[in-house]
Amino acid sequence: MSQLIATSLINFLNFYTALLFIRILLTWFPTIDWSNPLLSALQQITDPFLNIFRSFIPPLGMIDISPMLAILALQLVRGLFISYAGPAML
Repeated sequence: MSQLIATSLINFLNFYTALLFIRILLTWFPTIDWSNPLLSALQQITDPFLNIFRSFIPPLGMIDISPMLAILALQLVRGLFISYAGPAML
């Protein structure tokens, strides 16, 4: 794997993590209209990845920890790519 590919994957993981974070923040507002095309697209992009974690970690009452685990998993993978790409990526 070249350094360019690793850098591109790191950038993608950073962007996807930001999308997940936005999705998580929006769930705190119960009046959000998820039928809005932009929000619906955000939901379609992030939910498949979140559903992986939701399938084996059920919500604990009103608290869903699957987004935290999803972000942690992304950060672990990102760390692997950074260690491969070298300290210049930090």
